[in-house]
Amino acid sequence: MATPRQASEHTFPTHDGVPLFYRHWPATGGERRGAVLLFHRGHEHSARMAHLVDELNLPDFDFFAWDARGHGRSPGERGYSPSLATTVRDVQTFVDHIRASYGLAEEDLAVIAQSVGAVVVATWVHDYAPRIRCQVLASPAFKVKLYVPLARPGLRLMQRLRGNFFVNSYVKAKFLTHDPARQASYDSDPLISRPISVNILLDLYDAAERVVADAQAITVPTQLLISGADWVVHHPPQHAFFERLGSPVKEKHVFDGFFHDTLGELERQRATDKAQAFILDAFAQPLQRPDLNDADRHGATYEESLALSRPLSIFSPRGLYWAATRLGLKVGGWLAAGVRLGHRTGFDSGSTLDYVYRNTPTGLGPLGRMIDRNYLDAIGWRGIRQRKLHLEEMLRRAMAAWHNSQSAIHIMDIAAGHGRYVLEALENHPQRPASILLRDFSELNVRQGRELIEQKGMTDIARFVQADAFDPASLAAVTPKPGIGIVSGLYELFPDNDAVRRSLAGLAAAIEPGGFLLYTGQPWHPQLELIARALTSHRAGQAWVMRRRSQAEMDQLVAEAGFEKVEQRIDQWGIFTVSLARRRAN
Repeated sequence: MATPRQASEHTFPTHDGVPLFYRHWPATGGERRGAVLLFHRGHEHSARMAHLVDELNLPDFDFFAWDARGHGRSPGERGYSPSLATTVRDVQTFVDHIRASYGLAEEDLAVIAQSVGAVVVATWVHDYAPRIRCQVLASPAFKVKLYVPLARPGLRLMQRLRGNFFVNSYVKAKFLTHDPARQASYDSDPLISRPISVNILLDLYDAAERVVADAQAITVPTQLLISGADWVVHHPPQHAFFERLGSPVKEKHVFDGFFHDTLGELERQRATDKAQAFILDAFAQPLQRPDLNDADRHGATYEESLALSRPLSIFSPRGLYWAATRLGLKVGGWLAAGVRLGHRTGFDSGSTLDYVYRNTPTGLGPLGRMIDRNYLDAIGWRGIRQRKLHLEEMLRRAMAAWHNSQSAIHIMDIAAGHGRYVLEALENHPQRPASILLRDFSELNVRQGRELIEQKGMTDIARFVQADAFDPASLAAVTPKPGIGIVSGLYELFPDNDAVRRSLAGLAAAIEPGGFLLYTGQPWHPQLELIARALTSHRAGQAWVMRRRSQAEMDQLVAEAGFEKVEQRIDQWGIFTVSLARRRAN
């Protein structure tokens, strides 16, 4: 019998400085082929998955397993994270650390995750579109069995009334696995944490529903292992997730009689053999991903936008509902300034965006201000404001990186609206740019943007010109050549990938080799139908119908233009992304 592999123990700093604990088992075979990352269930920790390192029998692979924040030997209140999105971002930070510290590329990585860990990983793969080799998801907790009627709305109401609190898990070990040794170790393990923060439990439901509904955006080869007698999570969302997966390489295996701890069951070799074979098959061939260049012509998001563009009969229930919604917005516009501005300039206009950024309700009397406050608090506008913060953060990071290698920083935004997010990010920045070029197609935006430049006292370095963001020749001719280019909130408004390619080609020609591109995406939006049926665009009052682009599609377009993505942010609702890419030298 082979000698069990020994782990070394480490920590890595997350994005907010929290040192998370992890274990590393180096490969024991010949040349290292890659690495397997292990993500534990809720309430558990990395030692509970350590048995898989030997049982999977993959000697040519390193293994890594973390303790999620609030679990095991990682710091934080037990069962708590600021949000599930924070934990998902921790996964990206962990992967970045492994790449930098152990010389592993993303395509060298396979992931095995179980239960809550599987939901976290599936959300990461959906939201960040990593180029990992494959993922194995065991009994993902897409819908936890709470058993108490109306438990979820009750928990949400209690959270609103009393703030955050903790819910204890009363699942007994005998309902997790048939393995007596695993049952005993679970009951005696002092690092098992029974509580889970209610914010994480509710976030788990929300993220799971989003990822299951939009699983077509996941193009990573995926193996799904389902326990047939699971007392903890429901089966239907797991099957729905599998059916909707966008990866052409996918497997599903149901293990009759297995309890929830799929990879810790008495007969778990049945599951680990499947996982081992899947990982070896994935590494036996070059990394492959579907070509998403023509996702604007067919596929899920194309069909979705096409359906939203079709008018509804006014005599149908849905037609009546949306007609009433439009009427309500018209009435609201008489009282609320923000709604009125949207009707006048378009709800996707630079003027509306600037109003949303300022986030000050204005209207006729208390009722008008109340309507405007409700309008500004819509989840889409909250996401927009978070996107602004992410843009400002990423712009500062790009400036710091460029400043270290170049003496002068030239910045260009090709569709700046009023330019508020750029100017506010830079007006008091210690590294003053040599020049800021703001461009926009709208004469109104240009005029008001110039006024904002004067208000901020930045006329010595900033200028605003009217120009077409989809004209590659115009972009390529910009002087001085920018070290940092920005395109924010533009491509989301245009479904055609050819237009985006032209714009990206112009940016690639304009930005200095080694320079940076900040670009945004909208892989998800919970109010797409409201936007399409009730709001108007800046384009001559047309309906505002959007086609979502998955993060994988957006990243692929950027990569083909000559950029390499290096970092990403996403809001807690999974709506808007901000990515930073570097212009390749060739």
